[in-house]
Amino acid sequence: MSTQKGKSLSDEVRRIMRLKGYSIHTERSYCEWIKRYTKYHKMQSRDDFSGGEKKIEQFLTYLAIEGNVSPATQNQSMNALVFLYKQVLKQPLDEEINAVRAKRKITVPTVLTRKEVSQMIAHVDGTPQIIVKLLYGSGLRSMEAVRLRVHDIDYDMKQLTVRSGKGSKDRYTTFPASIAPLLENHLVKVKALHEYDLAKGNGEVYLPYALSRKYPNAAKEWTWQYVFPSRKISIDPRSGKSRRHHVDPSVVNKAIKAAAKRLELRKQISAHTFRHSFATHLLERGTDIRTIQALLGHKDISTTMIYTHVLQRGGHGVLSPLDDLS
Repeated sequence: MSTQKGKSLSDEVRRIMRLKGYSIHTERSYCEWIKRYTKYHKMQSRDDFSGGEKKIEQFLTYLAIEGNVSPATQNQSMNALVFLYKQVLKQPLDEEINAVRAKRKITVPTVLTRKEVSQMIAHVDGTPQIIVKLLYGSGLRSMEAVRLRVHDIDYDMKQLTVRSGKGSKDRYTTFPASIAPLLENHLVKVKALHEYDLAKGNGEVYLPYALSRKYPNAAKEWTWQYVFPSRKISIDPRSGKSRRHHVDPSVVNKAIKAAAKRLELRKQISAHTFRHSFATHLLERGTDIRTIQALLGHKDISTTMIYTHVLQRGGHGVLSPLDDLS
């Protein structure tokens, strides 16, 4: 389907998103939702997009009822379609969109004991082990960990700067001093790799569009390099440049799954489990809930409050009457 002669709808969406500085992940997500939307309504031409409010409403309702998606997923779809109509098609959405809302599922996060965390770390090797230590030691999301740059680590202040986290917000979080020697040794190897890339005419890292314009030489500077670079140089799909990107989060996830399997742990463990464990163990130590909220980068305190439920062992903290029997 084309919006202009010679241009597909997806091409136009990507062009505008790149002009506005959206991330590659958001770009791919929006394009996928728009593709699902046009397929759902069997759209063949630009005229088929008219009456957008009702069509968006029907699609979002379908996602909630038949797709059984989460509220966050439904909201992401809504954002993609609003972007399509307002920024690409230039069609206003004046009427209300009253779709059936996806049901919020109340789930208790999986949390590891300190012993289980220690066992998991011991069974993960190499770069994934350093990343897992940061997931648990700093409460990072996996994407936040792999996106760390050299200048984001402050050894003296014992803090990490998380840039463009969830909601495109920056924040500070704690840096575990015990990992410093291991990380410094790791960065010696990373710097050698960077110098090798420079000698080969590469060594340029991705920078957000505004930064690359403001500091045209920063992309090759050591402090801007990823702490956890990929083993291979790849082609940036948007600029066409050859770059060494950060390691893919799937590498870490595979290492975590393999370690959990070897340990025969019955819990469903993922990279995010270490972030949950970070918050829960801080609560157990008496850390203020507002402080934990800031470290995790939660917008709403209610999101952080879920960890107080994890502390109430035995179902609301109630001891089973069977344990009273002698």
